[in-house]
Amino acid sequence: AIVSRELGIPAIVGTGEATDVLKTGQKVTLSCAEGDEGFIYQGILKYEEAEVNIEDVPETRTRVMMNIASPAAAFRWWRLPCDGIGLARMEFIINNIIKIHPMALIHLDRLKDQEARKTIRKMTALYEDKTEYFVEHLARGIAKIGASQYPEPVIVRMSDFKTNEYADLIGGKEFEPKESNPMLGFRGASRYYSDRYREGFALECKAISRVREEMGLENVLIMIPFCRTLQEADRVLEVLGENGLARGKNGLEVYVMCEIPSNVTLAGKFAERFDGFSIGSNDLTQLILGVDRDSSELADIFDERNEAVKQEISRLLQSARKTNSKVGICGQAPSDYPDFAAFLVQEGIDSISLNPDSVIPVKKRIAEVESNL
Repeated sequence: AIVSRELGIPAIVGTGEATDVLKTGQKVTLSCAEGDEGFIYQGILKYEEAEVNIEDVPETRTRVMMNIASPAAAFRWWRLPCDGIGLARMEFIINNIIKIHPMALIHLDRLKDQEARKTIRKMTALYEDKTEYFVEHLARGIAKIGASQYPEPVIVRMSDFKTNEYADLIGGKEFEPKESNPMLGFRGASRYYSDRYREGFALECKAISRVREEMGLENVLIMIPFCRTLQEADRVLEVLGENGLARGKNGLEVYVMCEIPSNVTLAGKFAERFDGFSIGSNDLTQLILGVDRDSSELADIFDERNEAVKQEISRLLQSARKTNSKVGICGQAPSDYPDFAAFLVQEGIDSISLNPDSVIPVKKRIAEVESNL
């Protein structure tokens, strides 16, 4: 779904029977405009196309930002009236441009998979230092995203693949443990200081440093995903410092995703360690409601607008006000539900990061809400 959004292609996920019902060459229309549920219609249906004058889009006190992963998408959407990028997903660049597991580049001679080793040598033939292939391509991709919004802030989330997704990279299977539940496993912050991935994280840091220090894009900031405990936060910040990305150095801001209940409960203490929070409403909803976000069987239960989720978001915003911490949201909910965006504005959120196609309609809705506050 994320890849489809980046490419501007309609996608309906979890149909259950699409591969049985649809036939090669059959003409159908996919519509994702009716809300939560996608519809597939027989034939090519007519549709209306609306032109919007950007100068008529109202200004808002709440910062409206974008979620971007593809460098190409950043150049496609840069004209939108937004205040930077609230979530730049590093995974898209790694998966679609680099394609090789970073640890396989670092330990190429250790790789037992001969076919993978051959492929990697061919792809990196121009690089004597194979790790430079990873750093150069990652830095170049991030720089394009950063340049598209300069001097507005661009918050790059450090890698947040799950182990099964990392394993699918070329040479990845030998460096990833097999987990029964990767969604709650070895992901996010826990990887960065672990001996299993610490060297790979160092390459990510090197790419960020190159973008900020050599290319001069100091508007590129970083965000740490899935940070479970305060001790984990301290260990990640230490590793960042060891790799030249100390918080505050040359104006570097380090944010943390708020997507685990512990992030809300201990918000005051997380605020002592980071410059602000970005709410990941998908994972936060999953962990508050105990619903696997990937389960089509439970899709009707998974709802970011559930009262339990909204109460936790309100608690976070109250805590953040006490510490003068910035709070944004980069989850899917405000893009899908204008009423949820309105709730966030009423609660005093600082910024809302949206899918590009939602920026203008949601910004208009935010302006309406602000005018009534």
